[in-house]
Amino acid sequence: MTLPPQTAAVLGPAVEQPVPAEPGILPAKASFVTGETVAVDLIVPAGTEGTLTVLSLGDPVLRLTGRGHGTHSLGVLDPGCYGVEFTAEELTLRTAIEVTANPRARLRYGFVASYEPGKDVGAVIRRTRRLHLNAIQFYDWAYRHADLLGGGDEYQDALGQTISLSTVRSLAEALKASGAASLGYAAVYAVGNDEWAQWQHLALTTPTGTIHSLGDFLKLLDPAAEPWLTHFLDELDRACAEVGFDGFHLDQYGYPKHALTPDGRRVDLAESFVKLIEEARTKLPSSRLVFNNVNDFPTWATAAAPQDAVYIEVWPPHVTLESLAKVIERAKAARKDQPVVLAAYQHVYAQTPDQASADRATALTMATAFSHGATQLLAGEADRLLVDPYYVKSHPATPETERFLTRWYDFLVEHDALLMDPDIHDVTGSYAGGYNDDADVTYAQTPVTETPAAGAVWRRVTSTPQGLVIHLINLNGQADTLWDASRAEPLSPGEGILRFRRTGRSLPRIRVADPDTCARLTDVPYTVDGDYVLAQLPAPHLWQIVHITED
Repeated sequence: MTLPPQTAAVLGPAVEQPVPAEPGILPAKASFVTGETVAVDLIVPAGTEGTLTVLSLGDPVLRLTGRGHGTHSLGVLDPGCYGVEFTAEELTLRTAIEVTANPRARLRYGFVASYEPGKDVGAVIRRTRRLHLNAIQFYDWAYRHADLLGGGDEYQDALGQTISLSTVRSLAEALKASGAASLGYAAVYAVGNDEWAQWQHLALTTPTGTIHSLGDFLKLLDPAAEPWLTHFLDELDRACAEVGFDGFHLDQYGYPKHALTPDGRRVDLAESFVKLIEEARTKLPSSRLVFNNVNDFPTWATAAAPQDAVYIEVWPPHVTLESLAKVIERAKAARKDQPVVLAAYQHVYAQTPDQASADRATALTMATAFSHGATQLLAGEADRLLVDPYYVKSHPATPETERFLTRWYDFLVEHDALLMDPDIHDVTGSYAGGYNDDADVTYAQTPVTETPAAGAVWRRVTSTPQGLVIHLINLNGQADTLWDASRAEPLSPGEGILRFRRTGRSLPRIRVADPDTCARLTDVPYTVDGDYVLAQLPAPHLWQIVHITED
């Protein structure tokens, strides 16, 4: 049954659960497929009465009232993304819901990197649901890089971490039940020293004969060489069958770009990677495949290959917010119909004791990514953050960081139609500025810029199927625009003035939302000045979106 707008019903009866100390709300699954019954878990003191409201781009489509604690069914919802609010006296709790006919259309990526016997799988699942992570990378789960399942049920991996294959299977099974895909990590051209004798004739070497390697424990070979390709894809196929993976994260290290084999054959790695992806798709037609383009190499070649995302791990010289934006823009130009994900490791969390300043750095990274239609691989396990390419070295999140991430991931999902639709286009250059005079925002004391600039508000205008969206990213108070550096508390630019040229006889609707100060789209007042309207916008915190619609 599809619920019509403004349907009101009685909340419950709930499926009762133990009540923890802190109230909360989270979806029963990280993502729901079309036709599934949607449910949320409300965690409030027993007997709490309130109202649960489901919103589509800020407008209520369902209200339920009654006693709140427990699991509540919302019925079958139309495909789309929704905000969910529970209010009771002075208590307000929020989450978001995704209902999709194509779970691969978005990639909100997380990770696990520990598989000890007896691991608390439930804690991982709760965070996956809370942050709406719809795919989880199983980092370094395998016995060896060239022998994924050769260790039996319990083993030490190549770097000495204890792995229980039973734990790996339990995680994969629990994630599937929670609406998230499990992607096993697999390096596409790495062989350990113990297995190297079998593969050394396919080595990638420098002109002087030095074998390309990673540290002293892995050597690299041509990933498209037929003997290796047959072996590697058979290993992946076996891992799907025996572990339960839904797909694979196909990793490389960003080097070499070109190399020689021992017999003098020249290898173009961009071509080899494309061939590997194509063969992987043929061997594993239903698997979800994500290939790592390290520092944008070779996105121009692999983006068109038959995979399920454009995933880019960024390193210097991509050190500014503008450089991140350009990486995303290149990815979308190469493949607009695939989700784009940045592996942008926030080393800053491990480099400063001031975790709030690191949160602000992450917020600006996410504001850049989300406003350009991309996401960031950052959160994983039950409470960890990526600060290093070796995921085992992940950093614990403070309770404040966890609350911040929850707000921002909720905001991402709730406003998915304004952020992630592949038919969104940047129209800043044709709408804003004095020559265009169609839509722009000004502040009395703070400059507005086309590109990220310290001390300014970075403004972008996008055309979406749902109307015009203006992104306002507040860099006032920052000394520079580095994305992986401690950030100061932002200075308020004050209220903004939106000047918008009307295109029809009816008046527009103008609303704003901010993940830190105004989670749902809220109408703002404006005045009419002939063909224009002038709206007074609240000051943004770090990122504000302005949504303009006309009949």
